[in-house]
Amino acid sequence: MSDHPAPSGADLDALAAFVANTPRLAVLTGAGISTASGIPDYRDDSGDWKRSPPMQHGVFMGSRAARQRYWARALIGFRTLQEARPNEAHRALARLEAEGRVAGIITQNVDGLHRRAGSRRVIELHGRANLVRCMGCGATRMRHDLHAELASRNPDWLDTGARAGPDGDADLEADFTDFRVPDCTRCGDGIWKPDVVFFGDSVPRARVDEAFALLDDADGLLVVGSSLMVYSGFRFAREAARAGKPLACLNLGRTRADDLYTLKVAAGAEAGLSALIERLDDASRRPA
Repeated sequence: MSDHPAPSGADLDALAAFVANTPRLAVLTGAGISTASGIPDYRDDSGDWKRSPPMQHGVFMGSRAARQRYWARALIGFRTLQEARPNEAHRALARLEAEGRVAGIITQNVDGLHRRAGSRRVIELHGRANLVRCMGCGATRMRHDLHAELASRNPDWLDTGARAGPDGDADLEADFTDFRVPDCTRCGDGIWKPDVVFFGDSVPRARVDEAFALLDDADGLLVVGSSLMVYSGFRFAREAARAGKPLACLNLGRTRADDLYTLKVAAGAEAGLSALIERLDDASRRPA
Protein backbone atom coordinates (compact mmCIF):
# COMPACT_ATOMS: atom_id res chain seq x y z
CA MET A 1 0.00 0.00 0.00
CA SER A 2 1.22 3.50 -0.77
CA ASP A 3 2.41 5.76 2.06
CA HIS A 4 0.54 8.68 0.47
CA PRO A 5 -2.27 9.92 2.71
CA ALA A 6 -5.77 8.46 2.61
CA PRO A 7 -8.75 10.82 2.41
CA SER A 8 -10.43 12.08 5.57
CA GLY A 9 -13.72 10.50 6.54
CA ALA A 10 -15.72 13.48 5.28
CA ASP A 11 -13.84 13.59 1.99
CA LEU A 12 -14.29 9.85 1.53
CA ASP A 13 -18.03 10.16 2.14
CA ALA A 14 -18.20 12.96 -0.44
CA LEU A 15 -16.19 10.98 -2.99
CA ALA A 16 -18.31 7.86 -2.50
CA ALA A 17 -21.47 9.94 -2.91
CA PHE A 18 -20.06 11.49 -6.08
CA VAL A 19 -19.38 8.06 -7.59
CA ALA A 20 -22.73 6.64 -6.44
CA ASN A 21 -24.66 9.61 -7.84
CA THR A 22 -22.81 9.74 -11.18
CA PRO A 23 -23.82 6.45 -12.81
CA ARG A 24 -21.19 6.24 -15.57
CA LEU A 25 -17.98 8.14 -15.00
CA ALA A 26 -15.19 8.94 -17.40
CA VAL A 27 -11.88 8.83 -15.51
CA LEU A 28 -8.82 10.87 -16.46
CA THR A 29 -5.55 9.66 -14.93
CA GLY A 30 -2.01 10.99 -14.76
CA ALA A 31 1.39 10.06 -13.36
CA GLY A 32 0.16 10.17 -9.75
CA ILE A 33 -1.75 6.92 -10.18
CA SER A 34 1.44 5.02 -11.04
CA THR A 35 3.85 6.32 -8.39
CA ALA A 36 2.79 3.49 -6.07
CA SER A 37 3.98 1.12 -8.80
CA GLY A 38 7.46 2.61 -8.48
CA ILE A 39 7.30 4.96 -11.48
CA PRO A 40 8.46 8.50 -10.57
CA ASP A 41 6.29 11.46 -11.55
CA TYR A 42 7.25 14.78 -13.10
CA ARG A 43 5.75 17.45 -10.85
CA ASP A 44 5.60 18.43 -7.20
CA ASP A 45 2.51 19.30 -5.18
CA SER A 46 2.57 22.84 -6.58
CA GLY A 47 2.46 21.54 -10.15
CA ASP A 48 6.05 22.60 -10.86
CA TRP A 49 8.72 20.45 -12.51
CA LYS A 50 10.73 18.28 -10.09
CA ARG A 51 13.48 17.87 -12.69
CA SER A 52 14.39 19.09 -16.15
CA PRO A 53 11.37 19.02 -18.51
CA PRO A 54 11.16 15.88 -20.68
CA MET A 55 12.40 15.51 -24.24
CA GLN A 56 10.96 17.82 -26.87
CA HIS A 57 9.89 16.24 -30.17
CA GLY A 58 11.78 18.76 -32.32
CA VAL A 59 14.98 18.36 -30.32
CA PHE A 60 14.82 14.56 -30.55
CA MET A 61 14.24 14.61 -34.30
CA GLY A 62 16.77 17.34 -35.05
CA SER A 63 19.77 16.29 -32.98
CA ARG A 64 21.70 13.03 -33.07
CA ALA A 65 23.38 14.06 -29.81
CA ALA A 66 19.96 14.45 -28.19
CA ARG A 67 18.98 10.97 -29.38
CA GLN A 68 22.20 9.49 -28.00
CA ARG A 69 21.51 11.11 -24.64
CA TYR A 70 17.87 9.96 -24.69
CA TRP A 71 18.59 6.31 -25.51
CA ALA A 72 21.56 6.05 -23.12
CA ARG A 73 19.36 7.26 -20.27
CA ALA A 74 16.47 5.06 -21.42
CA LEU A 75 18.69 1.99 -21.46
CA ILE A 76 18.97 2.43 -17.69
CA GLY A 77 15.63 4.00 -16.75
CA PHE A 78 13.27 1.91 -18.85
CA ARG A 79 13.86 -1.11 -16.62
CA THR A 80 11.72 0.56 -13.94
CA LEU A 81 8.86 1.07 -16.38
CA GLN A 82 9.23 -2.46 -17.76
CA GLU A 83 9.19 -4.06 -14.32
CA ALA A 84 6.30 -1.98 -12.90
CA ARG A 85 3.10 -3.76 -11.96
CA PRO A 86 -0.44 -2.38 -11.51
CA ASN A 87 -1.19 -1.15 -8.02
CA GLU A 88 -4.44 -1.04 -6.05
CA ALA A 89 -5.50 2.21 -7.74
CA HIS A 90 -5.34 0.63 -11.20
CA ARG A 91 -7.20 -2.43 -9.95
CA ALA A 92 -9.85 -0.30 -8.26
CA LEU A 93 -10.67 1.48 -11.52
CA ALA A 94 -10.81 -1.84 -13.38
CA ARG A 95 -13.29 -3.11 -10.80
CA LEU A 96 -15.41 0.05 -11.02
CA GLU A 97 -15.54 -0.41 -14.78
CA ALA A 98 -16.56 -4.06 -14.41
CA GLU A 99 -19.35 -2.94 -12.06
CA GLY A 100 -20.62 -0.43 -14.63
CA ARG A 101 -19.67 2.63 -12.59
CA VAL A 102 -16.83 3.70 -14.91
CA ALA A 103 -17.48 4.10 -18.64
CA GLY A 104 -13.81 4.23 -19.54
CA ILE A 105 -10.41 5.72 -18.78
CA ILE A 106 -8.51 8.50 -20.51
CA THR A 107 -4.89 8.27 -19.37
CA GLN A 108 -1.90 10.54 -19.89
CA ASN A 109 0.39 7.67 -18.87
CA VAL A 110 2.39 5.52 -21.28
CA ASP A 111 3.05 2.62 -18.88
CA GLY A 112 0.16 0.36 -19.99
CA LEU A 113 -0.77 -0.44 -16.37
CA HIS A 114 -4.50 0.23 -16.73
CA ARG A 115 -4.87 -2.50 -19.35
CA ARG A 116 -2.72 -4.88 -17.33
CA ALA A 117 -4.97 -4.28 -14.32
CA GLY A 118 -7.99 -5.36 -16.37
CA SER A 119 -9.51 -2.08 -17.57
CA ARG A 120 -11.07 -2.62 -20.99
CA ARG A 121 -11.92 0.81 -22.41
CA VAL A 122 -8.65 2.72 -22.11
CA ILE A 123 -7.66 5.66 -24.29
CA GLU A 124 -3.91 6.19 -24.00
CA LEU A 125 -3.57 9.82 -25.04
CA HIS A 126 0.20 9.80 -25.26
CA GLY A 127 0.67 6.29 -26.62
CA ARG A 128 2.47 3.24 -25.23
CA ALA A 129 6.14 3.24 -24.23
CA ASN A 130 6.67 -0.45 -25.04
CA LEU A 131 6.69 0.13 -28.82
CA VAL A 132 9.10 2.08 -31.04
CA ARG A 133 8.43 3.42 -34.51
CA CYS A 134 10.69 4.42 -37.41
CA MET A 135 10.01 8.05 -38.20
CA GLY A 136 11.09 7.45 -41.80
CA CYS A 137 9.17 4.41 -43.03
CA GLY A 138 6.75 3.76 -40.14
CA ALA A 139 8.14 0.32 -39.25
CA THR A 140 7.55 -0.74 -35.64
CA ARG A 141 9.36 -3.03 -33.24
CA MET A 142 8.93 -3.89 -29.58
CA ARG A 143 10.95 -1.63 -27.37
CA HIS A 144 12.54 -4.48 -25.42
CA ASP A 145 13.98 -5.70 -28.73
CA LEU A 146 15.57 -2.31 -29.43
CA HIS A 147 16.90 -2.16 -25.88
CA ALA A 148 18.52 -5.57 -26.32
CA GLU A 149 20.29 -4.20 -29.39
CA LEU A 150 21.29 -1.03 -27.54
CA ALA A 151 22.71 -3.16 -24.70
CA SER A 152 24.72 -5.34 -27.09
CA ARG A 153 26.17 -2.27 -28.82
CA ASN A 154 26.84 -0.37 -25.58
CA PRO A 155 27.66 -2.91 -22.84
CA ASP A 156 29.71 -0.43 -20.80
CA TRP A 157 26.59 1.69 -20.17
CA LEU A 158 24.54 -0.97 -18.42
CA ASP A 159 25.77 -0.43 -14.86
CA THR A 160 25.95 3.31 -14.34
CA GLY A 161 23.94 3.26 -11.10
CA ALA A 162 21.77 6.15 -12.32
CA ARG A 163 18.42 6.72 -10.63
CA ALA A 164 15.28 6.01 -12.66
CA GLY A 165 13.13 8.96 -13.75
CA PRO A 166 9.59 9.28 -15.14
CA ASP A 167 8.48 7.34 -18.22
CA GLY A 168 11.63 5.26 -18.53
CA ASP A 169 14.15 8.09 -18.24
CA ALA A 170 17.14 8.14 -15.86
CA ASP A 171 19.07 10.87 -14.07
CA LEU A 172 22.29 10.42 -15.99
CA GLU A 173 24.67 13.05 -17.35
CA ALA A 174 27.82 12.03 -19.20
CA ASP A 175 29.64 12.32 -22.49
CA PHE A 176 27.25 10.44 -24.79
CA THR A 177 29.21 10.86 -28.02
CA ASP A 178 30.30 7.20 -28.08
CA PHE A 179 26.82 5.80 -27.40
CA ARG A 180 25.76 3.83 -30.47
CA VAL A 181 22.13 4.19 -31.60
CA PRO A 182 21.02 1.93 -34.48
CA ASP A 183 19.09 3.23 -37.46
CA CYS A 184 16.09 1.44 -38.93
CA THR A 185 17.26 -1.56 -40.97
CA ARG A 186 14.13 -1.53 -43.12
CA CYS A 187 14.68 1.87 -44.71
CA GLY A 188 18.38 2.20 -43.91
CA ASP A 189 18.59 5.46 -41.99
CA GLY A 190 15.27 6.05 -40.27
CA ILE A 191 15.15 7.34 -36.68
CA TRP A 192 13.74 5.02 -34.02
CA LYS A 193 11.46 6.90 -31.63
CA PRO A 194 9.23 5.59 -28.82
CA ASP A 195 5.67 5.42 -30.09
CA VAL A 196 4.60 8.11 -27.62
CA VAL A 197 3.74 11.78 -27.85
CA PHE A 198 6.73 13.87 -26.82
CA PHE A 199 6.37 17.44 -25.59
CA GLY A 200 5.94 19.74 -28.56
CA ASP A 201 4.16 17.03 -30.54
CA SER A 202 0.37 16.63 -30.94
CA VAL A 203 -1.92 13.86 -29.78
CA PRO A 204 -3.35 12.17 -32.89
CA ARG A 205 -6.72 13.69 -33.79
CA ALA A 206 -8.53 10.35 -33.86
CA ARG A 207 -7.38 9.64 -30.30
CA VAL A 208 -8.56 13.05 -29.09
CA ASP A 209 -11.93 12.53 -30.78
CA GLU A 210 -12.27 9.11 -29.13
CA ALA A 211 -11.60 10.66 -25.72
CA PHE A 212 -14.14 13.43 -26.26
CA ALA A 213 -16.68 10.80 -27.35
CA LEU A 214 -16.10 8.90 -24.10
CA LEU A 215 -16.56 12.09 -22.10
CA ASP A 216 -19.73 12.93 -24.05
CA ASP A 217 -21.19 9.49 -23.28
CA ALA A 218 -20.33 9.73 -19.57
CA ASP A 219 -22.34 11.39 -16.83
CA GLY A 220 -19.34 13.03 -15.18
CA LEU A 221 -15.54 13.10 -14.97
CA LEU A 222 -13.19 11.98 -12.20
CA VAL A 223 -9.56 13.16 -12.40
CA VAL A 224 -7.07 10.93 -10.56
CA GLY A 225 -3.39 11.65 -9.99
CA SER A 226 -2.93 14.48 -12.46
CA SER A 227 -2.05 18.15 -12.07
CA LEU A 228 -3.54 18.73 -15.56
CA MET A 229 -0.73 21.22 -16.24
CA VAL A 230 -0.45 19.78 -19.74
CA TYR A 231 -3.21 20.94 -22.06
CA SER A 232 -3.75 17.47 -23.54
CA GLY A 233 -5.41 16.48 -20.24
CA PHE A 234 -6.74 19.82 -19.03
CA ARG A 235 -9.02 20.23 -22.05
CA PHE A 236 -11.20 17.33 -20.90
CA ALA A 237 -11.77 18.89 -17.48
CA ARG A 238 -12.59 22.17 -19.19
CA GLU A 239 -15.04 20.44 -21.55
CA ALA A 240 -16.75 18.60 -18.68
CA ALA A 241 -17.23 21.89 -16.86
CA ARG A 242 -18.50 23.59 -20.03
CA ALA A 243 -21.03 20.79 -20.54
CA GLY A 244 -22.25 21.07 -16.95
CA LYS A 245 -21.09 17.56 -16.02
CA PRO A 246 -20.12 16.83 -12.40
CA LEU A 247 -16.34 17.03 -12.07
CA ALA A 248 -14.29 15.62 -9.18
CA CYS A 249 -10.57 15.27 -8.49
CA LEU A 250 -8.51 12.90 -6.35
CA ASN A 251 -4.99 14.33 -6.27
CA LEU A 252 -2.27 15.63 -3.99
CA GLY A 253 -1.51 19.30 -4.53
CA ARG A 254 -2.51 22.04 -6.94
CA THR A 255 -3.99 21.35 -10.38
CA ARG A 256 -4.72 23.54 -13.35
CA ALA A 257 -8.47 22.91 -12.98
CA ASP A 258 -8.89 23.70 -9.28
CA ASP A 259 -11.54 26.33 -10.00
CA LEU A 260 -13.63 23.87 -12.05
CA TYR A 261 -14.18 20.97 -9.66
CA THR A 262 -17.45 20.07 -8.01
CA LEU A 263 -15.36 18.15 -5.47
CA LYS A 264 -11.63 17.93 -4.80
CA VAL A 265 -10.14 15.34 -2.44
CA ALA A 266 -6.51 15.68 -1.36
CA ALA A 267 -5.20 12.11 -1.11
CA GLY A 268 -2.91 9.65 -2.86
CA ALA A 269 -4.45 7.73 -5.73
CA GLU A 270 -3.83 4.26 -4.32
CA ALA A 271 -4.93 5.08 -0.77
CA GLY A 272 -7.90 7.10 -1.99
CA LEU A 273 -9.28 4.61 -4.50
CA SER A 274 -8.73 1.66 -2.15
CA ALA A 275 -10.67 3.47 0.58
CA LEU A 276 -13.37 4.37 -1.95
CA ILE A 277 -13.86 0.71 -2.90
CA GLU A 278 -14.20 -0.24 0.77
CA ARG A 279 -16.72 2.53 1.38
CA LEU A 280 -18.81 1.52 -1.64
CA ASP A 281 -18.71 -2.11 -0.52
CA ASP A 282 -19.85 -1.13 2.96
CA ALA A 283 -22.73 0.85 1.48
CA SER A 284 -23.84 -2.06 -0.70
CA ARG A 285 -24.01 -4.39 2.34
CA ARG A 286 -26.29 -2.09 4.34
CA PRO A 287 -29.97 -3.00 4.39
CA ALA A 288 -32.05 -0.92 1.98
